[in-house]
Amino acid sequence: MRNLQVNGRRLWASLMELARVGATPKGGVCRLAASDLDGQARRLFIRWCEEAGCTVQVDKIGNIFARRPGRNPGLPAIVTGSHLDTQPTGGKFDGAYGVMAGLELVRTLNDLNYETEAPIEIVAWTNEEGSRFSPAMVGSGVFAGVFELAEGLARPDNLTGVTLGDELERIGFAGSAPVGARPVAAYFEAHIEQGPILEAAQKPIGVVTGAQGQRWYEIVVTGQEAHAGPTPMQRRRDALVGAARMIEAVNRIAHAHAPHACATVGFVQVSPNSRNTIPGRVFFTADFRHPEDAVLGAMDGELRQACEAAAGSAGLEVDVKEFWYFPPTPFDADLVAAVRSASAAQGYPHQDIISGAGHDAVYLARVAPTAMVFVPCIGGISHNETEDANPEDLTAGCNVLLNAVLSRAA
Repeated sequence: MRNLQVNGRRLWASLMELARVGATPKGGVCRLAASDLDGQARRLFIRWCEEAGCTVQVDKIGNIFARRPGRNPGLPAIVTGSHLDTQPTGGKFDGAYGVMAGLELVRTLNDLNYETEAPIEIVAWTNEEGSRFSPAMVGSGVFAGVFELAEGLARPDNLTGVTLGDELERIGFAGSAPVGARPVAAYFEAHIEQGPILEAAQKPIGVVTGAQGQRWYEIVVTGQEAHAGPTPMQRRRDALVGAARMIEAVNRIAHAHAPHACATVGFVQVSPNSRNTIPGRVFFTADFRHPEDAVLGAMDGELRQACEAAAGSAGLEVDVKEFWYFPPTPFDADLVAAVRSASAAQGYPHQDIISGAGHDAVYLARVAPTAMVFVPCIGGISHNETEDANPEDLTAGCNVLLNAVLSRAA
């Protein structure tokens, strides 16, 4: 049996039912990692997997693995999936599509009584977004040995300080299975593109050849708090003015390395945050991305130089700490070819593409052959409650995923 196709209506219905867990008034989803709503979504996913005949295990960092057996249980599994957690103002498809596509793949094989040689596993990784517990991709990172288990469990909530481990325990997903012990023959991840390239090219399938590198920074600017009225301008050590110059430099650095560089300041805390007090301390984050590691390194040097210059000109102190880094990651050539072949066999227009976002696949690529399937999202909008995708494109991506997985599992 070749060029199999999934039930697109069932896939869409599952996505829409899952999206009701944490639904927002604007049509998006807020389902933060290890929250009560995340627990509710996890239990729904597990129920669906068990109804599809899978056995389910949860490891010590909360990653969920649902296994469909193969003829040869001794073979390492072909794994596919993504994540169920979202941004605070997230959409219905980021992460959820990859998990539901894996579920639909298994349901389709069940419909056809198709028995694979190797087992197939659907995975839902813990805390991919990093919006509540930084950094991102903690569950897959612990699985791949990038982070120690204790380090992952100790990640604090960005606002309250409660740890990821405590919250997993509270919602019932501090599992018992060892992390990273299960062998993976191949890992495939389906995902919306989260950018505008495929839609602009009118291509339903992106064959992801790799992911660009990222550097995340935490920057602290220290000045002196003082009264907004009696303190002359020339005597001020205004941390916010210095931080503003640094933030402008972050943007300028990305433009200097166009067209492939991206830079973002997405989080700022001002202290004491009072309207008639000169700010004495500012904390902000910076996010640099580029597909070439050498360019990322150059951007790093330019950021540090710009921050020191801005601090020096305003009598401030600055501390630039690199919080998270991973280099550009190429995906496995054979698995990328399998995705490309499955796209061609289905007759879908497709193109090679580099992922601008980080995904769990980036860490899985360190321990197993890995590839990704992208589908367009409307307007290229993601991490937004208006995030949307065409059902036909989601079905196409799932069809490609199914046949690429079978090329390794059958």
